[in-house]
Parts: sequence; structure tokens; C-alpha cells
Amino acid sequence: MVACMTAWDGIEEFVAVARAGSFSQAARRLKRSPSQISRDVAGLEDRIGARLLHRTTRRVSLTEAGSQFLDGCLRMIDARDEALASIRVDTETLKGHLRLTCSVAYGERFIAPLVNSFMTQHPRLSVEMLLTDELLDLAAGGVDLAVRSGHLKSSGLVANRLTSRTRILCASPDYLGSAGPVDEIDDLRRHACLLGATDAWSFTRAGRAVSLRPTGRWRCNNGSAVLDAALHDLGVCQLPDFYVAKAIEAGRLVRLLAANEPADEGVWGVYVSRKHLAPKVSRLVDHLRVGLGQEGPPDAEPERRS
Repeated sequence: MVACMTAWDGIEEFVAVARAGSFSQAARRLKRSPSQISRDVAGLEDRIGARLLHRTTRRVSLTEAGSQFLDGCLRMIDARDEALASIRVDTETLKGHLRLTCSVAYGERFIAPLVNSFMTQHPRLSVEMLLTDELLDLAAGGVDLAVRSGHLKSSGLVANRLTSRTRILCASPDYLGSAGPVDEIDDLRRHACLLGATDAWSFTRAGRAVSLRPTGRWRCNNGSAVLDAALHDLGVCQLPDFYVAKAIEAGRLVRLLAANEPADEGVWGVYVSRKHLAPKVSRLVDHLRVGLGQEGPPDAEPERRS
């Protein structure tokens, strides 16, 4: 009696070979014979009409088509495992692979330590963190969760507020001693401003949001570098509170125009869809909210138009 072939036949075997780089190692992992693994993968290649593996006597490697197909197979297997896990009685067990992204500085200081503590609670879960200041396409990149801050542009994604941050204007005491005080927003036009990734600084005046385009001879798109320049008495900067709070507390920087600070900005957990959200993502979002100190119930909402 010939077994009925399904769309899944050969996929698990192909992924095992791709990961191991060998039919024999894949066979040991799946507790099958190498010849059976080889036949299953060959059958898969015949069905899809593409060669997935380069086979030599010494090694096995992915073809270009195989590399593309592997990414899709990993996502399908992960989705399958999540679907099976979602109906199990033991909902505390999280497994599978989770991919998330965050800006470099915020990720290093806050998100990575919280993700690490999350992983200690869920040892069957694997995580890949992409720390970059580039806004990645979540769907195209297979990213489960992005941590983003500030105003979110419309994109059809869902955003869940994790916490908030404040932008603080500050400078070193020595710089202010030589350049003079900053008592009003317009005073900044005569000061050396340390320019970062944004072209405009945000403030409030009489309850209304205002902006100023600073000028200066120093610019860098990295917040840590801007902070270092301020600590070296090179000028005035406006940075998120997590960069400058310790330096202000230590007296190395002076907080300026506190009454004119802009409204707090949200820090968001962003994902593709709220419908059938994987438990591993929802649980990590909850973990981040608690770890970052967000008070009150979750504030899930679609990204707003800019």
C-alpha cells in the first residue's frame, strides 16, 4: 500500500539537512536512515521543481533556491509549532523562534536585559535580536516584534505601548559658564547646538508644541556620541532621558528649559497583526511592559498617521 503524499513531506527532512550540513547527521537527529532522508528531500525537490541542495561526497550546501526556501520552511514550522502549542493545556511552555528588533542604544540598555530574563523563564524558546537604527519591514524580514519610540507612521501595524520617554535639553556646567545661560527657547540660536539624527528639536510654549531647527558645527546620528560631545563641553544637546539622566544626577550636565520640555513620547511594541498573535509575542510584550515600568492596562492601538 502506497502512503499518501502530503505537502509537508520532505520539509522537515530538508530543514534538518540544511541545518546539519549533512544527510547522516540529519538522519541521526530524526532517527531515520540517511537513504530515506535523501529520498524524501529528492521527492520534495521533484514536487516543487527546483534543486534545493548541492550534494558532493564531502559536504551538502544550499542552492540559491534552497536558501530562499529554507527561510519559508522555518517560518512554516514555527507557525505550526505555535499553533500546536496554543491548544495544549500547558500554556506556560513557550517554544519556537522569536525575532525582534530595536534601536541600538535602547536595545542595549533596556530591551536585551529584559529579553535575557524572559529567556531564562522559557528555556525552550530561541530568540534573535536585531539591534539597528534602521526601521525594518517586519513582514518582509520575518520580524515578530519591533520596539519603536516616538511618533509612529501609519503602516497597518499594531502598536502596544510599553512605556514612555522624555526628551531633555542639557549642557555641561563648563560650557554654560563660558557660553552663557539658556533661559528661553530662542536663546538656543546663539548657542553651539550638538546635532543628532533629527533636524528639529521639540518644545512646548504656553501649552502648545513648538520646534526649533538648531545649528552647530557638530553632528552625529548616534545618541551616545552626542552625549559624549556634551560632556566634553562642546555645546547644548537634546536627548532622550535614558541617555542623560545619570549625567544630570551626577552634576556633569545641567537640565535646561524644564518648563518647555515636549510631551512624553511613547515607546511601543509593534507587530504585524493582533489577530492570532503568537503566545511567545504577547507574553514577551507583557514582560517588557512590566520590566520597563509601564503602569495601567495595555494600550493596544493601530499605528497613527503622521
